[in-house]
Amino acid sequence: MTYGYLLESVWHPPLAFAEAMPDALPPELELQALWFSGAFGRDFRTTNGKIVRIVQFGEWNRSAGPDFIQSAVEIDGVLHTGPLELDPDSSAWEAHGHSTNPAFRDVVLHVVFQSHARQNFIRTCEHREVPQVVITELQLSDALNRPMREVAIAHPGRCVFPLKHLSTGAVESLLHEAALHRANLKASRWLKTADAHGRDAALFQSTAETLGYRGNSLAMRLLAQRAPLALLKTEGESAEAVLFGTAGFLAPNLHELAPPDTRDYLRRLWDAWWKSRARFEVIGNRSIPWKTHGQRPANHPHRRVGALSALVKVWSQYRRLALARPFSAKPVVDFLHALDHEFWATRHTLTSTAASRKVAVFGRSHALELVANHLAPLAMTEGGMNFKAYHKLRDSSPNEKVKRCSLRLFGSSKAAQPWLRRVCHHQALLQVYQDFCLEDFSDCINCPFPEQLLQWK
Repeated sequence: MTYGYLLESVWHPPLAFAEAMPDALPPELELQALWFSGAFGRDFRTTNGKIVRIVQFGEWNRSAGPDFIQSAVEIDGVLHTGPLELDPDSSAWEAHGHSTNPAFRDVVLHVVFQSHARQNFIRTCEHREVPQVVITELQLSDALNRPMREVAIAHPGRCVFPLKHLSTGAVESLLHEAALHRANLKASRWLKTADAHGRDAALFQSTAETLGYRGNSLAMRLLAQRAPLALLKTEGESAEAVLFGTAGFLAPNLHELAPPDTRDYLRRLWDAWWKSRARFEVIGNRSIPWKTHGQRPANHPHRRVGALSALVKVWSQYRRLALARPFSAKPVVDFLHALDHEFWATRHTLTSTAASRKVAVFGRSHALELVANHLAPLAMTEGGMNFKAYHKLRDSSPNEKVKRCSLRLFGSSKAAQPWLRRVCHHQALLQVYQDFCLEDFSDCINCPFPEQLLQWK
């Protein structure tokens, strides 16, 4: 029996007290980030059956007009270059006035996520038909990898009994399969980004996303897409200023609001940004949605951007360790934890006073999270790491979802303790939690997992 067998599902009637289901579609900015990362792949069909292949995803448009510029799209073997527009709904082309707006005259492809029975004619102001691709629900579900709800009620579930009667070896086997399944999903996502933009860009985006932690993972991925590594390398010493400027964190009077010992650093950033801002600055409603409240000081987005800028300066060494084959986690974790920055080693924000002692620019827990979510899954997929080496990775700090899952599966933190020490077990529990606990609206009553566990050998 494989973990895939355990993913068979049944219909779950929603309860009145259950958490509300998420919106049918995530925000448009997240859809755009997923598209640009290659999460939906390269190959599609238009609404009238023509074969579409995305040759180049282009660049983010930083001003008014279509979402992406300089795209290259092959339609039935004919190459078209120009802007690309993405909308949640097929009717948005008309509703947003694109059909009469000269800025959308050269759009080569319209990508949408919901279509209507009533046909929409997608035409430019010159009455040229624009090919349209509709992302299917399956493609969207695979790209989002998002469960039906965010949190399941934390109490022992029906699976406690069958798990209690499984041998230690059987539980280990189950978690092994779940961890491998999760690793394959994560590696697939990374490889799609690498296929769209190259391995350096995929590593840059996944590292930025990890630095963003939970509150700013999308924001950091957007930053890595809008200020891509390839362009940052051409900026030389101005790369740090470009990152902060593209993030929207710089202003001409910022140094006046900061402590005296901070002003020289901020002034240097602004002077460098002033020379590059025309190529990177985002205008209008395309700004990055940062979350600054409810974050630990060490996770403030200013510090996370600072850590990313420090990593750009030593990229070649980092890349060599992160994509090494065979892969070893310890050199990567040690390298990232030793990362230093003369400003961000003692500051939490651009305008804060210096801390009394140093704060890790790239914390060890963040580095281990990067390994668990991106580097190790990729290495296993590419034959650069076996599961035995993955199994050796330890993690002593389970997050809230791991704790909830361990309570639901094992009944108590004490009973779950043997499965809370290793990275692979955390990943396995997160996958079980996502595939079953977060897909069930019956508070365990109709969940198929307990019955399937009875058949596990």
